[in-house]
Amino acid sequence: MLDLFSEEQPWQETLAEGAVILRRRAREDAEALYQQIMAIAEQNPFAHRITPGGHRMSVAMTNCGDFCWSVDSRGYQYQQQDNLNGRKWPAMPPLFRTLAQQAASEAGFPGFNPDACLLNRYEPGAKLTLHQDKDEKDLRQPIVSVSLGLPAVFQFGGFERGDSTQRVLLEHGDIVVWGGPSRLRYHGILPLKPGVHPLVGAWRYNLTFRRAF
Repeated sequence: MLDLFSEEQPWQETLAEGAVILRRRAREDAEALYQQIMAIAEQNPFAHRITPGGHRMSVAMTNCGDFCWSVDSRGYQYQQQDNLNGRKWPAMPPLFRTLAQQAASEAGFPGFNPDACLLNRYEPGAKLTLHQDKDEKDLRQPIVSVSLGLPAVFQFGGFERGDSTQRVLLEHGDIVVWGGPSRLRYHGILPLKPGVHPLVGAWRYNLTFRRAF
């Protein structure tokens, strides 16, 4: 039986051209990453944002970095302040930036320097519908996505919402990187199943690094 929390060595798995999973790549840094997430949440708590259509997102979010992704009645955009409280986002911890840069380089995208990190917190039942990351100014820059905590099923599709998707289990410490010819592929997360992770409890945390400007 597979032990989801075992300490096997990292390896790389290809999803498509320009898209890879770096399995277990963040496990060594997981405890330090989690502590930094908690410190960021103390400064700017996780919150369930309301979409332009008036729907409450099932995923709670916060951010760190110079420019961070947000959503409100006006739509989706990058901002230097949180539109809920008007304060600047917390700075991106050096550990976050270094991990994102190293992961991008290992996936074939050297020189990545993120200026935004979206932190999502999933509780059981939370999901992220299929979408494209296309609000960034330079779409030549990759997306780096780090998973911590409970496992989740990642959907990775094509360039139209109705295209068929791959369904891949993402576990604690996995990093997905996609860019180049895969940069605008649709992707999402199926509803999270209940469980308890020894580090983060009954949650899944996702750190998504972008170059917004």
